[in-house]
Amino acid sequence: MVTKIPALGAIYIESCRRYGVAPNSGFLSSLFKADVKRSHHEVCIMEVLLDHVKDIDFHPLLEVTTRISESEIEAVDVLNESSCALNGEYALLLMRSIGQKLRIVDLQDLSFGKDFLRDLSQRGLQCQVLNLRSSHFRKLNLVGEFMWLHSLNLDYSTTLSSFREDCFSCMPNLMCLSMCETRVSNLWTTIAALSKLHSLVELRFQNWLCCNDVGSSGSSSGDDQPGPSSQPNNVSFPGMPPVSLDILIDLDVVTENAIRNLLPFSMNQNFQSTNEESSDDSEIDFSIHLENSHMYASSNAPPGWNRESNLLTEVSSSALSNQNGVESSEGASSSGHVADASFKYISEHASPICCEKHYREYMIASIPQLKVLDNLPIRNIDREMANRTYFKHFESLPYRRYDKENVVSILQKRETRAKHSNLRIRKQMPLDPAGKSPYFYTRSLCAAKMGSSAWPCLHSLSITSSGLGDENRSFRPRQFEYHPTNSGLMVFGTLDGEVVIVNHEKQKIVSYIPSLGAMNSVLGLCWLKKYPSRLIAGSDNGSLKLYDIQHFPSTSNIMHAGYGSVTFDEFDQLTSVHVNSTDELFLASGYSKNVALYDINSGIRLQVFTNMHQEHINVVKFSNHSPTVFATSSFDRDVKMWDLRQNPSRPCYTASSSKGNVMVCFSPDDHCLLVSAVDNEVTQLLAADGRLHLDFNIPTTGSSLNYTRSYYLNGKDYIISGSCDEHVVRVCCAQTGRRLRDISLEGKAPGSSMFVQSLRGDPFRAFNMSILAAYTRPSSKSEIVKVNLLASSVCNKESSPGGSTFLFNSMGG
Repeated sequence: MVTKIPALGAIYIESCRRYGVAPNSGFLSSLFKADVKRSHHEVCIMEVLLDHVKDIDFHPLLEVTTRISESEIEAVDVLNESSCALNGEYALLLMRSIGQKLRIVDLQDLSFGKDFLRDLSQRGLQCQVLNLRSSHFRKLNLVGEFMWLHSLNLDYSTTLSSFREDCFSCMPNLMCLSMCETRVSNLWTTIAALSKLHSLVELRFQNWLCCNDVGSSGSSSGDDQPGPSSQPNNVSFPGMPPVSLDILIDLDVVTENAIRNLLPFSMNQNFQSTNEESSDDSEIDFSIHLENSHMYASSNAPPGWNRESNLLTEVSSSALSNQNGVESSEGASSSGHVADASFKYISEHASPICCEKHYREYMIASIPQLKVLDNLPIRNIDREMANRTYFKHFESLPYRRYDKENVVSILQKRETRAKHSNLRIRKQMPLDPAGKSPYFYTRSLCAAKMGSSAWPCLHSLSITSSGLGDENRSFRPRQFEYHPTNSGLMVFGTLDGEVVIVNHEKQKIVSYIPSLGAMNSVLGLCWLKKYPSRLIAGSDNGSLKLYDIQHFPSTSNIMHAGYGSVTFDEFDQLTSVHVNSTDELFLASGYSKNVALYDINSGIRLQVFTNMHQEHINVVKFSNHSPTVFATSSFDRDVKMWDLRQNPSRPCYTASSSKGNVMVCFSPDDHCLLVSAVDNEVTQLLAADGRLHLDFNIPTTGSSLNYTRSYYLNGKDYIISGSCDEHVVRVCCAQTGRRLRDISLEGKAPGSSMFVQSLRGDPFRAFNMSILAAYTRPSSKSEIVKVNLLASSVCNKESSPGGSTFLFNSMGG
């Protein structure tokens, strides 16, 4: 029997009498309005406003909401426009009791707390539209049942930066997703999460609005879009103003340049928790207390965000016409879509991901069913151009593989020496055509394993001073190097002048060399190759020593004076040391224009080469095979090649960058030089003559303090690059420059991001590396984070990177 609406009111009043509470006037009003709609033969939708509901109102309300499924009410919308005193658990119980008649849930979850979000994420909700304004998700993990959900709005969730691997897997009917003004920035993890949404047709990380000088929406016919009368409304977000989508353009230049220029804030601006170690939940962040939040206001934005995020990116149609004169397959040029020069395109509330290079093309190419991106429809010509751009600038799989193979199949082919018939070749030959390369199977296995690892395995190298007389103290790494011949060893130097040799596989100390007042921050480390137990260590106070680690136990901090070490003449303000290929000589550079040459066997300084650059020489590197050839990189913007056989008063050649050079290194075969200048200017030069071989075109931030460091990975197949103002490491092909993946670093404390101070590729394991990660807090601890791109993050969820670090600078490599 269907329960009439007045009967629900009677049930509610009787329940209030039994529980001894006054009826909630707002709820009674909602019942009355629903009855009026029914009497006028309108769709009977009831609105429940939670703003003035208190815990004492819960039980009478629950008795009514459980009866709604049997009533004449066709749908229920639950709204929350301001702060709410209702307990979050009670709010969820009320909404779940409504059942499948729950239509729109529009909440400010600031009112309900962390448990509310966790329960909502894990158990789900039977609504059709879910608006969570100013949500405090940090890593989105909506794994509960959301079977009926078709629209999800997470705009202004200013702590939301990433997604869990299984996020969105329980939303088979989600069509519309909006995440404007979030902190999402990683293209790869975003696409991996969104790939679970097979029904997704509209996506928004920013609002592209089309208007003219008087503020009205423009209109023009598109080449393959419906006219105004047939424009679909089923992909509009409830509660959002309609936007005219008639004028269509390509936004390559707008997205890459205009937004970047008009949003000069750091895309990696991190939120500082009051206590970085106190978080018990890495998915939800309530460390930031925001007041007066509103769906369409940016008062809830993080510090430093408001000024730039409220700027409107206005791009005139004439400029767009000049930039987008590409003829479409239907015969209409993109410039022809702009009929009136008074029309402008305005971007509002862009998330950092929108500033990623080729963002729009990447999203369109990666989500084939998508029809609308950032309020702009996707035309056939847009999709064609996006696919071309994607294959030009990105690698879907390593080593130019285009089809993901099964690991077992690859191993079977390796054993049977079968032909590689399923390797497709597009225009450009792959690195190992037809399996002729001895590395073909290794590279194929890498491609097969990496296909599913958008979230690679990251874990901190957990080394403490246990056994050294101080159980509670942990080390503060400042520089590190893999061992050149022993795959298990790594050395790191600390801010306190210690040199620690560890087995990074077992996370145990092998040898420990205390500073004893002789060292300060260790900035230079280099292993000898012919004598694998020896290494050179240099600190910023000029101290230079050769150590034999066999003479230093792992369980004692007692060092006999001079035993197991050789002391060299000091090099003041040292930043870099490097040993030549025969272990006979080493070089030192620092905050000067000079480079010093030392003889390892005699322990004496042979010579100081003066005025080699106009500014200080941050890094000096010997080549890997020639014992006399070395390169220097300086903040005077020059990289120079030298040869000791020519008494280096003049360089072999000079190559210049547009900004100060942070470091340089040789490729393993010495054919190339990898040069890293300030703010992501990374280039590869031919070592023979310094000619430019490849510019990696990594997006810049505009910061003159964004010190960039890059190294080779997998021999010379790939490069890894990171900068001290960013929390991302980029992996690019060293032959084509195409980006394979970005690795985002996040601390386990709420709102804390990790930034890249230094990094090295593992010389023994493909697509493995280590990153010296740092926070901006001077009082924090440093961390060496190990990364395995061929393994998923589920390999070690308990040891994800966390902790804190010190304020870093430009010194060293």
